[in-house]
Amino acid sequence: MSTPIPDEARLPELTLRGVVLGALITLLFTASNVYLGLKVGLTFASAIPAAVISMAVLRRVKGANKLENNMVQTQASAAGTLSAIIFVLPGLLMIGYWQGFPFWQTTAICAIGGILGVLYTIPLRRVMVVQSDLPYPEGIAAAEILDVGSRATGNSGGDSDAIASRSNDAAEPGAKEIALGAGVAALFSFAGGGLRLLGESVSVWVSAGRAAFQFSTGFSLALLGAGYLVGIVGGVAMLIGTLIAWGVAVPWLTSITPVEAGQTLSGAGMTLWADKVRFIGAGTIGIAAVWTLATLFKPMVVGIRTSFGAMRGDQGRFREQARTERDLPAGVILALTGVLLILLAVVFGVFLHGAAPSLAAGAFWTLTLGSVLFAGVFGFLIAAACGYMAGLVGSSSSPISGIGIVGIILVSLMLLGFTAISDSLDALDPAVARQLPTALALFVTSVILAVAAISNDNLQDLKTGYLVGATPWRQQVALIIGCLVGALVIPPVLSLLYNAYGFAGAMPREGMDPSQALGAPQASLMTAIVRGVFSHDLEWTMIAIGLALGAVMIAIDALLARRGGSARLPTLAVGIGIYLPPSIIMPLVIGAILGWAVDRRLRRRARQRHRDVETEADRPRRRGVLLASGLIVGESLVGVLLAGVIGLSGAPAPLAVVGDDFAGIAQWLGLAVFVAVCAGFYRRVLAEPHRG
Repeated sequence: MSTPIPDEARLPELTLRGVVLGALITLLFTASNVYLGLKVGLTFASAIPAAVISMAVLRRVKGANKLENNMVQTQASAAGTLSAIIFVLPGLLMIGYWQGFPFWQTTAICAIGGILGVLYTIPLRRVMVVQSDLPYPEGIAAAEILDVGSRATGNSGGDSDAIASRSNDAAEPGAKEIALGAGVAALFSFAGGGLRLLGESVSVWVSAGRAAFQFSTGFSLALLGAGYLVGIVGGVAMLIGTLIAWGVAVPWLTSITPVEAGQTLSGAGMTLWADKVRFIGAGTIGIAAVWTLATLFKPMVVGIRTSFGAMRGDQGRFREQARTERDLPAGVILALTGVLLILLAVVFGVFLHGAAPSLAAGAFWTLTLGSVLFAGVFGFLIAAACGYMAGLVGSSSSPISGIGIVGIILVSLMLLGFTAISDSLDALDPAVARQLPTALALFVTSVILAVAAISNDNLQDLKTGYLVGATPWRQQVALIIGCLVGALVIPPVLSLLYNAYGFAGAMPREGMDPSQALGAPQASLMTAIVRGVFSHDLEWTMIAIGLALGAVMIAIDALLARRGGSARLPTLAVGIGIYLPPSIIMPLVIGAILGWAVDRRLRRRARQRHRDVETEADRPRRRGVLLASGLIVGESLVGVLLAGVIGLSGAPAPLAVVGDDFAGIAQWLGLAVFVAVCAGFYRRVLAEPHRG
């Protein structure tokens, strides 16, 4: 377990060099997360790789210590997490409201939502971090890495020079593992997406009568790494979802739906999946989120009650508290929250005026203040729930997508109720009147999702800080800085990727290759849902099937939990398996199976040597996590860099060295290299340390 810095110790924490380093790491991981999220609908937790990079850099600087490293990883992980806002914002381009990403509006939404997420979770720190036995898996893991990386010998207390002078024996090897994974993934991605020598997926369609079946997998090393981090339980659940979608739903629908003239088997199958089967996944994801919120209602109420008690009580005695107990004062939290809500009203007002300048004053203020009230109140409730979920199952497993679905349905119903009782929109141009509620629903939901994502991450970071002996208020300032830096990074990265690749259903210019468009799956789903609510043609039948399926999965998962053991069936992961295409899901599943195979081999090796399994497996497991993180970072950064090349050249494949006729060979070459990388990953993680 991590050894905390004593309360009486006074070490540099929130330093200028740390803030600058955190900002540089933020650029790296935020760009990676934005690209990965737009491509496949997933983001990765950046706390652990950020901590390793920070230690590798600061270990060469006099006076560096684990509290300073903790501040760097806190700032970087907050900014990386904020990129989850891309699950909604691209929808504004998909409906044609935006033609690009306005810098200041996008930055303001990211910053305000993110900082509100920080402020909402500060009062929950004591009840959910200090006084709770929640596991906080990523938070504890990050604390362990920081502790190993900065462990002092001899004096464990207040001798700051002794503590600060110790460097991390594991930091540089850890950074090397990230660099190795990133290098391999970067080369693979460049050979595929840049030179076009390697295919990015292989897909085979077969028919049985009129039923169509697809067998497909992608070769994304980023997804392979993400699957390794997700683990076998989540991987199997996603595989079950894929089998439900492509082994049951799509074959059944293709067998009963007439094929249009000139339509291929694969085209018919993909159309039915996109128009119908995806909504089964949406229903399953939605009920998973609602069920999670319902199960957390009691602890959420306790947390809220305790937070208000803390604001009235001992948080006021800021200077009298021990260093490791000082949160930002309640007055500062309330003042900042008030300012942010006022700024949010301004942003919503600018957004509404830009959409409908002739909107009546009464309707304008009703929509503006109603949206602010909804975002503020619902955001606070979601912050408590997300913080608890992160502590219970980890940030990576929390159903942020499901919360987004619930949020956008509630916002849409609120706006639908307003339009039903108001005739203010009737005076507008019909096209504006149709588009305005949809655009506003997406805009409001983006704030809620930013609050949810940051809340999901922040208590994890505060748990790390608690374990290493950080000063809470300084860490909370670092979280706010991370949100501000991330908010400045996200808009230009979004614009770069949009102009280079386009999004599914939203291409910036004619003549672009739609097969290279970023799918932005969550944004596409949110857009489809909100459009369906306002046009009254949402696929309610498919959503109902998803809800029923999700209820069955929840019951099975509860039964497995009651029986004990490691076998579980996370409903959210099943819904994701239904919703995302197999070219995305299968690399995740392969990564999860790879992690399971590694863990099984480590356990067998420990038993053969008569050693403790956890002790024997600790170093290889950590190496695997760092390698997997490197795979994600390497591919994502190459994707961003290629986007810049494409944007500058204006050509869809400016670096390609082969023509389209090479695609058949490229897909099998891609498969061969992908398999080789999997084998190399397995061998690398299990490699014995050199003994000299």
